[in-house]
Amino acid sequence: MKRRQLIQLGASTGLGLSIAGVPLELLAQGRKGGTINVLVQPEPPGLMMGIVQNGPTQLISGNIYEGLLRYDDKLNPQPQLATSWAMSKDGKTYTFKLKPGVKWHDGKPFTSADVVFSVDVFLRKTHARLRGNLEAVEAIKAIDPLTVEFTLKYPFGPFLGMFENGTMPMVPKHLYEGTDFATNPANATPIGTGPFKFKEWAKGSYILLEANPAYHVAGVPLVDKVYYHVIPDAAARAAAFESGKVDIVPGGGVEYFDVQRLAKLPGVAVSTKGWEFFSPHSWLWINNRKAPMNNVKFRQALMHAIDREAMAKIAWYGFAKPATGPFNSSIKFASADVPKYPKDIAKAKKLLEEAGYKGETIRLLPLPYGESWQRQAEMVRQGLTQAGIKVELVATDVAGWNQRLNEWDYDLAFTYLYQYGDPALGVARNYTSQNIAKGSPFNNVEGYVNSRVDALFAAGARATDPDSRQKAYLEVQKLLVEEVPVAWLHEINFPTLYRSKVQNPISSGIGLNDSMGRASLA
Repeated sequence: MKRRQLIQLGASTGLGLSIAGVPLELLAQGRKGGTINVLVQPEPPGLMMGIVQNGPTQLISGNIYEGLLRYDDKLNPQPQLATSWAMSKDGKTYTFKLKPGVKWHDGKPFTSADVVFSVDVFLRKTHARLRGNLEAVEAIKAIDPLTVEFTLKYPFGPFLGMFENGTMPMVPKHLYEGTDFATNPANATPIGTGPFKFKEWAKGSYILLEANPAYHVAGVPLVDKVYYHVIPDAAARAAAFESGKVDIVPGGGVEYFDVQRLAKLPGVAVSTKGWEFFSPHSWLWINNRKAPMNNVKFRQALMHAIDREAMAKIAWYGFAKPATGPFNSSIKFASADVPKYPKDIAKAKKLLEEAGYKGETIRLLPLPYGESWQRQAEMVRQGLTQAGIKVELVATDVAGWNQRLNEWDYDLAFTYLYQYGDPALGVARNYTSQNIAKGSPFNNVEGYVNSRVDALFAAGARATDPDSRQKAYLEVQKLLVEEVPVAWLHEINFPTLYRSKVQNPISSGIGLNDSMGRASLA
């Protein structure tokens, strides 16, 4: 075994040395107490993180549930419920040592049996994205109460990137074993190992978390309570922050024109940190199954008709930059050495003519997440119309958007997805043919099929040396950008607004989703 030992003493978020992500000066001061108020938008459909993985759920429940590891802003693994790991020379066996003395919120001990149950039983059934990655895992075994061994079928390069709380949350075996996971009453009162315990949910108003007095990191959490406020109206959310009712506005919580205004208020700070692991990437789904979208020249014409630079400035107020292809530039193996698609209406018209476009009306489905997305839809329609494409905007609510994409009932549709730091974890799912299946708006929704792309993504995932992975992923990026299965738009920077009295609000690569226990009030 070649052991790579994780240490808990290291660099933090510009505040000097830290323990478990908490700056030493904050720990030295002890718990300050108090309450932090956070916006959540929209209200989550549930808080059981192993079953519900949407953004609002992760924002809240990531401070209730924990994974074996956390990740810093460079995506390096850090200790959480595991203190260290070892990898075999052939890259097929990983052994994790668990932290002793950890307890679930109901007082039961956390052990290796919970890890095996969570990953091999519960999450294999409930977590579609993780289930795909677990195809590489042959077996998971509890060696002793504090040791877990993962045996892989083949080397899987990004394996150590799978252990954050949104991808692999630990769930209590003693509450879920032998039950119907979806209807278990514990879903309504989530029990985790994290720094905060679930206290109350007033539907349509707020969700309250309280400090876990038995948390396994001494001195954490540093505040007593966190309220997550549900405010459906965008203007009212901005007013709540401006008035001081709310201390933190997560990325996307207010419209982008309000971000600039609110950031100028006295005692207010803004940060785009805390999204490094997710690397939000937006594009237009293109339904490759039907004409004229099944013609590569038509898809290339779409790219040349869209002014992504203008969209970044006008719709996103500068908090986005044009995407160069399927890989966000912040994830591993991303390359800008791919074909380029600057706005060029003349070239778009020529490609449409070569594609044999006959003037069919194209249905464009906006993402119903606020004004920035609506403004983008109008700008895309304008560009396509200039190129000679007839466009109909089809407005829906969130449920309707989900249903149409689940059933492939669209021509073009806006989306954004997370890339999880590695192409094998967050990119391949959108382009490989084995991920074509109705019922999810987040897999290969466009219906793109290319056996060479499938093979390259498989090679990149299974290679253990970086050079081999880089070679496979560079080729697949070039191939995808030439074939344009989707129309890539932007790398999104979601700004977090917070009052300066909130110290250390972001201490990991997933930001607010697991940092509230390390935050304090001045």
